Amino acid sequence: MLQAFECGDRRLVAVDAQSAPDKLAGIYWVDLADPTPEEFAFAARVTGLTLPSEANVVEIENSSRLAINGDVMTVTMPLVTRSPHGLEGSACGFVLAPDRLVTVRFARSLAFDKFTEQPHETGAPETAHSAFIFVGLLEAIVDRQADALERLRADLDRLSHDVFRGPSLAEQRKEKPARNEEAKLRHMLSTLGVAHDNISFLRDSQLGIARIAPYAVSSLNWLPEQVVQRLKTLQSDIASLNEFSTHLSDNVQFLLDATLGLINISQSTLMKVFTVVAVIGIPPTLVAGIYGMNFHDMPELSWKYGYAYGWSVIVLSAVLPLIWFRIKGWF
Repeated sequence: MLQAFECGDRRLVAVDAQSAPDKLAGIYWVDLADPTPEEFAFAARVTGLTLPSEANVVEIENSSRLAINGDVMTVTMPLVTRSPHGLEGSACGFVLAPDRLVTVRFARSLAFDKFTEQPHETGAPETAHSAFIFVGLLEAIVDRQADALERLRADLDRLSHDVFRGPSLAEQRKEKPARNEEAKLRHMLSTLGVAHDNISFLRDSQLGIARIAPYAVSSLNWLPEQVVQRLKTLQSDIASLNEFSTHLSDNVQFLLDATLGLINISQSTLMKVFTVVAVIGIPPTLVAGIYGMNFHDMPELSWKYGYAYGWSVIVLSAVLPLIWFRIKGWF
């Protein structure tokens, strides 16, 4: 999809550039969202800029992500997108020139979609409107990253409550412990795995912006002073988000260790039950084995109550160890 925007009164106005190419003179932003080859070729032709392909956008080398050619800067960065399955990693490219900005992305981004719906500072008529759109997009992406990190923190707080506080005594009596405990532990592990992936996606995107902002300030001497100051502020914001991401990563690791500890405790409890059952079954088995040998001279065989006696010994040999374990608190 190809979208083009011109600057109105503090607002971006959509223009149908494909049906009216003559309007491109007033367009300051061309957005290519998962473009077809025809749309990609059209944008490159009418803007006269060299646009990064999908293969170029996903490159990870620093030299491939940051490039300058005269007054035109081409940068790429990881981009976090939201799908029905949660956050996913994608990539985005920016081609910034004094007269216009071209963005190339290969997945939908709410940061881009919401950006076009809100009023923005586009600078004085004689300034480079494209630079204001560029820094505004970066700020919108950072805002979305901050929102995602806040949601992750809330999810981890709820998970921490489940791990360390657990259900009340009344709730424990109502539920089936073994089955619910296993399901809860599975849910904890899957939640922590998703949180780890989300933090990884967000940190990759933060790292991309952390490289782009200082590179733009040092490489483009035509940037308006207001844009330069906003880019420097953006660097501070990214630094704080990186610290917060590190904090969340530490929380994920801590909760993972705690969850694995709970799994070990659950397994130990299960093995304890098996051990107690095995120990309780040994004395009755011994008694039954002795009286099942059928020797001729066994006085109990001629007793009137020998059968009841044998049953009593078997039952007591099973119950007494169980009572002893309960007294000692082993079961």
